[in-house]
Amino acid sequence: MGYMLKGVYYAEDLKPKSDHDGEFRREASAIRDGIEGPLEKDRYHLYLAINCPWAHRTWLMCTLKGATDHLSMSFAKPKRTDQGWVFDDAGRFADPLNGFASLHQLYSTHQSYTGRITVPVLVDKKDGRLINNESAEILRILNDGLDGLDFYPKALRGKIDAWNDQIYPKLNNGVYRAGFARTQEAYDAAVVEVFEMLDAVEAQLSKTRYLTGDQLTEADIRLFPTLARFDHGYHSAFKCNKRRIVDYPNIWGFAREIYQISGVAETVDFDVYRRGYNSQSELRNPLGIIPIGPDMDWGASHERG
Repeated sequence: MGYMLKGVYYAEDLKPKSDHDGEFRREASAIRDGIEGPLEKDRYHLYLAINCPWAHRTWLMCTLKGATDHLSMSFAKPKRTDQGWVFDDAGRFADPLNGFASLHQLYSTHQSYTGRITVPVLVDKKDGRLINNESAEILRILNDGLDGLDFYPKALRGKIDAWNDQIYPKLNNGVYRAGFARTQEAYDAAVVEVFEMLDAVEAQLSKTRYLTGDQLTEADIRLFPTLARFDHGYHSAFKCNKRRIVDYPNIWGFAREIYQISGVAETVDFDVYRRGYNSQSELRNPLGIIPIGPDMDWGASHERG
């Protein structure tokens, strides 16, 4: 992924992903500003990557708000290089805002930035300022600043926060803790939590349509990108293979229902997930052989009314 130290980019990662105990620990995001009031149309820009689940959340929020034309977007190429996230000169994976060749060029404009070069990033086009690179906070900025449905309603905030506080460490990030573990003990601890969390979600969805009841909320939006990538990537590449999403009838129906909401399918690319997570890796897949499956019909009736 590369690393930036005081505004200078280094292709080698100066900060290891795994600690001495073999556990994967994700570095906290460093750019954490907010926006007060509604988001002015055409003023803001999102830097995304279609294979990144954290970026996917924010794209989903814009889609579900019906606001994908309210702010512009750049999509990095799905496969990173020694320059990290990079862009083409033209086409789908070009940067229409700045014409950057790599995302670290954007980060270098943020004073003396130190940290990993990650997506998503929310940018103010008016002054070029990087506002935020923490996906959870960008979700709230988009929810509060865009017209449309409220996915973080006051009456449900306690339940939403409770689900987020469990799902993020055990499942959203849990699959990475399993996939990037450097010891058997670290893998065992992480993968157990992954399936404990999926079991808990399955139990909840046997009682309610969505995680907090009858209303789609931020908690569901944060869960969906992990579900979309699970059978296509995490199950094989990250050894999260105790069960598949299709083995959970309520989760599988829930995932298909969200996928079939207008516009959501356009935010999903299963082939990119399959190829990306199973791409050549010295530790996880040294030969770079890409599995052929799975075959899953996301367009089949979710049978949830």
